[in-house]
Amino acid sequence: MQFKDVIGQQHVKQHLIEMVQQNRLSHALLFLGKEGSGALPLALAFAQFVVCQPGTAPVVEDLFGGMSAMSSGPTFIHPDEIATAESFQRAEQLLHPDLHFSYPVIPKKSGDKPVSSDYITEWREFVKLSPYGNAFDWLQFIGAENKQGNITAEECNNIIHKLSLKSFEAEYKVLVLWMPEYLGKEGNKLLKLIEEPPANTLFVLVAESEEQILPTILSRCQLVKIPLLENREIEDALVTRAKALPETARQIAAIAEGNYREALHVMQHSDEDWQALLGDWLRFIIRKMLPEQVKWTDEISKLGREKQKQFLRYFNHMLEQSIRIKVLGADAIALPDNEKDFAQRLNKIASVSQMQCMIEELDRSSYYIERNANGKMLFQALTIKLFHIIQNKVMTEA
Repeated sequence: MQFKDVIGQQHVKQHLIEMVQQNRLSHALLFLGKEGSGALPLALAFAQFVVCQPGTAPVVEDLFGGMSAMSSGPTFIHPDEIATAESFQRAEQLLHPDLHFSYPVIPKKSGDKPVSSDYITEWREFVKLSPYGNAFDWLQFIGAENKQGNITAEECNNIIHKLSLKSFEAEYKVLVLWMPEYLGKEGNKLLKLIEEPPANTLFVLVAESEEQILPTILSRCQLVKIPLLENREIEDALVTRAKALPETARQIAAIAEGNYREALHVMQHSDEDWQALLGDWLRFIIRKMLPEQVKWTDEISKLGREKQKQFLRYFNHMLEQSIRIKVLGADAIALPDNEKDFAQRLNKIASVSQMQCMIEELDRSSYYIERNANGKMLFQALTIKLFHIIQNKVMTEA
């Protein structure tokens, strides 16, 4: 993977390139970015970029006893030319001997003490197919089902052993440790190695949640923050990579909230008419059509968690557009005519403060859906809460 394969993040890419070019590499970097921001593909591109560098020219003694550097070749290969490096093909296929990986795994059978290398074939395939996937996607990919993934004590010992060896061909040996949040207390085994690593050893940790990382590890890393993607970047990627129609890509990018993984999931279900489903729900709520409400909640409960979350996210998106129209005016908002009309109708049934209360309830419901809440009960309760909010009788949690 090359930097050009990573969506957006131009500022971060330039910063990383300059670190290598100016020989300012810290021994431990923490790439911190929310799901779908591209922290993992960026870390992979960076790691491959590092191991493909020719390194500094060797210093030799000249005929007169002085020291000089041999000028046998370049000491820095620009990202645009990295594919010409001798080791690029091996690095791109994650086969380079100085490129190591660590990630959450599960036992293949009872009593096993798994390490990442047990799943290296699956890892290479996963990275190729789903570089913007999250830990849940990975664990499902390896058949974890309900098993909890971990980066084990055995894996920590394996890391210590691998990094104690000299590099085979590159100047640096690099470890990409994905999801250090899955390191328990056994992660403390790595502290000395991270703080005082062997020469030319680079740790690249890739995380989504700073709060879930061991503070002892966090304090030993240089932080590289990966921002959420811009709507325009997601829109362009959906058109060029996922072959989405421009109008579909624009709508999906607007509700993906900077998360390319989520954008791909929404695209898989882009044939759903969320606006019609939402219009029916609100009509049943406002007109107190109880039998229709029951039937509606029964139908949406059958859609599955991912679609339920996407529906709630679409509702949130429409509420946010309604608030923007009320504040900035309809002419200042770029929306398709049908969505703009729907957003303006939302403004007729709820004030800004009421819509903010709705957004809070929708966010809370999405949180519960992610944690396997019963869909039918959740949407029945949400229907009642929305009714009271619209009637200006805002319910608070007990």
